[in-house]
Amino acid sequence: MNGKKVNWFFLTTILLHVLIVVVLVVFRYVITLGIIANFIISSAMIVVPALLFLAASGDNWIWAIGFHRIKWSTALMIVLFTFLTMPLTTVINAFSMLFVENAVAGMSDQILTLPFIVSFFFIAVAAPVSEEVVFRGIVYRGYRRSGTLLQAAVFSALLFALGHLNFNQAAYAFAIGIMLVFLVEATGSIWASIIYHVVFNGYSVCVMYLAEKLFPGILEAEELTGQAYRDSMLYGMASSLILAAVTSAIAACVLVWIAKNENRTQRLAQIWKMRHDKKEKIVTVPLLIAVIICIAYMVVDVILYKMM
Repeated sequence: MNGKKVNWFFLTTILLHVLIVVVLVVFRYVITLGIIANFIISSAMIVVPALLFLAASGDNWIWAIGFHRIKWSTALMIVLFTFLTMPLTTVINAFSMLFVENAVAGMSDQILTLPFIVSFFFIAVAAPVSEEVVFRGIVYRGYRRSGTLLQAAVFSALLFALGHLNFNQAAYAFAIGIMLVFLVEATGSIWASIIYHVVFNGYSVCVMYLAEKLFPGILEAEELTGQAYRDSMLYGMASSLILAAVTSAIAACVLVWIAKNENRTQRLAQIWKMRHDKKEKIVTVPLLIAVIICIAYMVVDVILYKMM
């Protein structure tokens, strides 16, 4: 696929999501979905359309998705890279929470009703694999055909962020999307981004269940509100900012090491060096429509939450 087809795919996915939400709202007294059904439908809504668009394009699936072997030493360093970037995502998450709710925390009570192994599979295995196949595989490589590497990185990260359909996750998902593209280019394989995503989500699931085990009810405890809430968020951001700066700098060094280990240092450097190369236009009408729908959906979601 090229960039234009990627934009049509994303618009199709967003419209499908909105349609399903409308149907569930209209028939809420007839159709009741549990958390597992929600996990399955969420993954299917991005994977199925993406694979159908890919099949229609006639591309080689292995090339289009990017499944290539990487060294074991690289895989281990990707795990280290993941933990080094977590303080940065924590700061971004805390900043977004000054304005909107924490989307993951809002689902914690439903998630914790499931056995740990079930939650771990859906959140830390199924979701990361499906999202990486789509966003760092099909979407990024599609944009890479039409635009520069930097454009492909930014726009694939943008779609990854908007695809979460809430401002909280979109904020740090955009940053993660950029980092995952760097990993893919540093290794030449989508396995790199899958490893990162699995470790990142897996860590979150483990912390959630461990916190509930050690301090029962802590995740359902009443949250601070008003100025007290803002003060706690600002304090958390300030205390994490210096740590994030240090670990992010180390993470950049680890990324360079990974590229050298996979003999792709030049490829990683090309993301910036080739930023001015002129190629096809990436921004098209379907993309603009999809972005507008996503933002409108997220704004309505925030308004409805505050009205509850």
